Amino acid sequence: MFQPAPLSLAVALGLAGLAGAAPVVADKNDDSVILLDALEVTALRGATKTDTAFVETPQSVSVVTEEQIERQGSESVQQATRYSAGVFTNQYGATASRYDAIKLRGFGSDSIDNQYLDGLKLLNDKGTYSILQIDPYFLERIEVVKGPSSVLYGRAAPGGLVALTSKKPVFERQYQVQASVGTQGHKGAAFDFSNRVGESGNAAYRLLGLVQDADSQWHKVKQERYALAPSLTLDLGEATTLTLMAYLQQDPEGGYYGGVPAEGSLTPRNGRKISNNFYDGEPDYERFDRRQTLLGYQLEHRFSSTWSARQNLRFHQADVEYGQVYNQGYWLPDDTLPRTYFGADEDLEGLAVDNQLIAEFDTGAARHTLLTGLDYQQLDVDADWTWGGWPSSFALIDPFDPVYGTEGVISPYQDNQRSLSQTGVYLQDQVAYRNWRLTLGGRYDWIDVENDYQTLAFGTQGNEALDDTQFSGRAGLLYLFDNGVAPYLSYSESFNPNSNVDERGELIKPAEGDQVEAGLKFQPAGTRDRYSIAVFRINQENVANYIQAVQACRVYSIRSEGVELEASTELTDNFSLLASYSYTDVKVKESATPIEGNTPVATPEHLASLWASYGFVDGSLAGLDMGLGVRYVGESWANERNTLEVPDYTLVDLTLGYDLSRLGLAGVSTRLNANNLLDKEFVGACYSEAVCYFGAERSVQATVTYDF
Repeated sequence: MFQPAPLSLAVALGLAGLAGAAPVVADKNDDSVILLDALEVTALRGATKTDTAFVETPQSVSVVTEEQIERQGSESVQQATRYSAGVFTNQYGATASRYDAIKLRGFGSDSIDNQYLDGLKLLNDKGTYSILQIDPYFLERIEVVKGPSSVLYGRAAPGGLVALTSKKPVFERQYQVQASVGTQGHKGAAFDFSNRVGESGNAAYRLLGLVQDADSQWHKVKQERYALAPSLTLDLGEATTLTLMAYLQQDPEGGYYGGVPAEGSLTPRNGRKISNNFYDGEPDYERFDRRQTLLGYQLEHRFSSTWSARQNLRFHQADVEYGQVYNQGYWLPDDTLPRTYFGADEDLEGLAVDNQLIAEFDTGAARHTLLTGLDYQQLDVDADWTWGGWPSSFALIDPFDPVYGTEGVISPYQDNQRSLSQTGVYLQDQVAYRNWRLTLGGRYDWIDVENDYQTLAFGTQGNEALDDTQFSGRAGLLYLFDNGVAPYLSYSESFNPNSNVDERGELIKPAEGDQVEAGLKFQPAGTRDRYSIAVFRINQENVANYIQAVQACRVYSIRSEGVELEASTELTDNFSLLASYSYTDVKVKESATPIEGNTPVATPEHLASLWASYGFVDGSLAGLDMGLGVRYVGESWANERNTLEVPDYTLVDLTLGYDLSRLGLAGVSTRLNANNLLDKEFVGACYSEAVCYFGAERSVQATVTYDF
């Protein structure tokens, strides 16, 4: 069974600077204004499902704009969030190109299952290989919402969620074509066309497309992607808007997803180190082909100045063919590694729909934004797995002198039919009374989970089912001072049903979490600067951690607490800074194994980042902009016993851009991005002494963009 990451936990909290000014008023018509890399989204929906200003949201939220994605050369959602507070993106090192595994406040692979696109959950199944991915070129912004959000979204992990917003039609001509080349044989092309349809001005379209092809850090495997996203917005009268959306993507090649033992990567093995380009598989058996289709719509209608309604709906379909030969750690006294094959042929289908009714009204001096909702999710996965184990299958491999070309025996392993359905009703009231902002919410869910499996290799079968209900609550109180400073206190809950089984073959109970968070936000009036600080404590029960050795999950209880600081500021009109720091303290409270008091693996205690941008507006360098980023990741544990550490590391990123319209080429611009500029060799994280992940080597990419 595939587990993108053991479910661990950690902490984080938000901090910021202070200043003084008047209250900030959100402009709902302009939610992504930015100069250089300053992050500015005045109206957020990820945390509240309503247009709520940053300083009036009693929860820690980091925002990544389209501009930041472009300037930092982010090729995945995971990369795009690497400069956000409380976010760890290197848990799988350079191997995670096919999945966006984002660790939030120390909570691990549930972030794969906690991604939302345009307000609806991306229906991934993290117990299989059926995990979808959205290319960041198609996104307008990303909101990283920290802490539990089950009141609005149902099943979710306590670390937070990643809310993606698609690029949608605009009612004016906006055309772009783009081409890129880079290291590791990267070649790419993309386009983005949008305009109104006809003369009435009541319809607009947008069509985005992308083609990419590249080698990888592991030279025997490639990465390849084709994606297309058409959308159409219709103004159906003065009060009704309908947007039809589709996203089609095929990844015929998905790069590499594998680790190496700690001996040879963290420490020498018989005096030698394994190369960070070492590939432990067999090229003839390597396969990752994912085809995904998303079809849906967003419908909005305003009945009056008080009442409005929304309905979001999306159908999900994905086919995944997977095959990989991978090592199993050192079994023998020499340096060779036994290898096993695992393969999958999977089909995913899902439906998500969210109905919302919003009322904005006054009761005396209090202003209410009342949100009621009914949502539904249905996910079905049919997964057929194959296996080929050592010694009856693939030959041993020497990581210091690998030889490829052997063949192995592959046999049927297990057939799975997995399904999950969830129906939820929720209510949220946001009350503004003078300078006070009160948020209260509650939700009730009905969940059905079923896992039918037949293990052909052993002639066994099972059927595990969960039929459960769950209530989730949330409360937040914020005071917005006249100078723009906003302290807050909040409490929220989460739950997450599990479709995986424990060592006894029994379905694991839903994970339940709760969080207390206190924080301070500040946004000076008339600026795009934003500052925040948060401290929090999260408790979660029934945390499922996949153990490769037993091919099943073990259950823990975990406590996560910490502090986060984040600041986005424009020091001058052409000089901006984005800075963050996170302190994370995560401990296992209860466990079936004697690791109480230990910190989960792949959970750095300290994270820090700084991104500085400068644009030249005068003189001979006018039109040139540059950005320099530094990311620090502290030590983390490589094993559950906390006896082996992964060293800390610091990475440097660079960007240079130039507007060629200064030379008479109107609409043409160029950009050079270098990630891991100093080509530092490092281990991103380990999940055991048998599985460590090398970090990404230096990559350089040049892009030419023509806007017309």
